[in-house]
Amino acid sequence: MEDTAHQVPETGRSRRPRGGGAWSRYASALRTPKGMAAAILLVVLIGGALLAPVIFPGGYDQQARGALQGPSGAHPLGTDEFGRDILVRTVYGLRTDLSLILTAVPVSLVIGTLLGLAGYVSKPLGAVFQRVLDIILGFPGLILGIMIVLVIGTGWLALFLAIAVAGLPGFGRMARGGLLSEEQREYVLAARVLGVKRSTIMVRHILPNVVDPLLVQASVFMVIAIFIEAGLSIVGLGINPPNPSLGAMLNVGARYVQTLPSYVIGPGVMLLLLALAFTLLSDALNQAATRR
Repeated sequence: MEDTAHQVPETGRSRRPRGGGAWSRYASALRTPKGMAAAILLVVLIGGALLAPVIFPGGYDQQARGALQGPSGAHPLGTDEFGRDILVRTVYGLRTDLSLILTAVPVSLVIGTLLGLAGYVSKPLGAVFQRVLDIILGFPGLILGIMIVLVIGTGWLALFLAIAVAGLPGFGRMARGGLLSEEQREYVLAARVLGVKRSTIMVRHILPNVVDPLLVQASVFMVIAIFIEAGLSIVGLGINPPNPSLGAMLNVGARYVQTLPSYVIGPGVMLLLLALAFTLLSDALNQAATRR
């Protein structure tokens, strides 16, 4: 009986490639035109952000003699109102945005997934968490971010919390939907009858089969997170100066757009490239997930 208990769930799990199947599917997604374009863009952007202190050892707050100078060989995007190089601050702003996105979104993914799957452990607890997620979903991301910033103040932590909390409903509801679908599968029901532990069923059979849509959702939410940061920073509720972020630079640069258009062109193009990279990545992952 013990041997059978291990064989039946494995058979049911055959609907999903085992071992390296998932990784090979994701790798194949990166070999598609969209996946390759996303990978190249992300490597360039993340590499530039990581190497910013090496490429620009003077830092983002180093001042030149002239303020609001136009583009030149020394300053390709010109200088800001304090004589600081706009290109340098744009690269450091990208570094700030990536630090937010690449930490807040995974945290939101993990917590949201756990909240969505809590119903498998306790149905009343799962129902409570779903109501909480419904309440959060009722607030647009920007409004939710403003409320968080007003409570704890501006800065990196406030933006991190705003992005992480805003993503919980999407991940939680998707995980919940996957749970309700998978727990009615024949191999899950067979595992229950044969006495397999609920934790084992969750880890080995349910969770692996809801990973694909969650990863696609995560890449989509990366784009949303970019614009949450930009939106909050544009209204003055983002990163505290003199620390740069792309949204904060757009906020200040809008005042000088008539005299120095490059002040907003630099961070604006960087935001668009970042959003484009994650959009292409989400499309590639979605195509790979639907082909499993």
